[in-house]
Amino acid sequence: MFTGIVQELGEVAAIQRYGDAVRLTIRGSTHYMQDTELGESIAVNGVCLTATGILDGTFTADVMGETLNRSGLGQLAEGAPVNLERPVRLADRLGGHLVQGHVDAAATVISRTRAEHWDQVRISLPQGIAKYVVEKGSIAVDGASLTVSALSPPGTGEPWFEVSLIPETLKRTTLGTRSPGDTVNLEVDVVAKYVERLLNGQSAEGTR
Repeated sequence: MFTGIVQELGEVAAIQRYGDAVRLTIRGSTHYMQDTELGESIAVNGVCLTATGILDGTFTADVMGETLNRSGLGQLAEGAPVNLERPVRLADRLGGHLVQGHVDAAATVISRTRAEHWDQVRISLPQGIAKYVVEKGSIAVDGASLTVSALSPPGTGEPWFEVSLIPETLKRTTLGTRSPGDTVNLEVDVVAKYVERLLNGQSAEGTR
């Protein structure tokens, strides 16, 4: 479990492709990696991966076809920056919102409007998850916990949402360099899914 507070910008050190799977080698700072252990979960651009190897400030992780299909990890190239977050501990502050590291869909940056002290970014919202996203609600974009600042009006074509990024987010995450046409990973607030399932269960009970 994660909180969507990106801890460090890492870098893709190497990529090995095996048919429908990929092995990523990610480099982090010496300080960040010093107590990383084999088998530990690390969120890479919002995708929960398992460290299968650790060497000289890097860790390797295997990415299966299902994850490649649902996320933008398959589009990474050597040298690309990635958002890193290690799992939350029970004693930690919950600075963002509960993030599982289970990407719901990949989406596309539609536009970016720069202001003096912040950027407004519009991102496509796949139909299958649009119902879980609400204005002023939380969403994880490439693993960063963000607040939805605007939503497309109903019935106006393909859905989208907007987020407003402060300088700290622009500096500390990959979102500072994302451009129109780039792919980002989305994870909606899991609480909305649980509520929907509970309500659907109640409806089914009522029809018996």
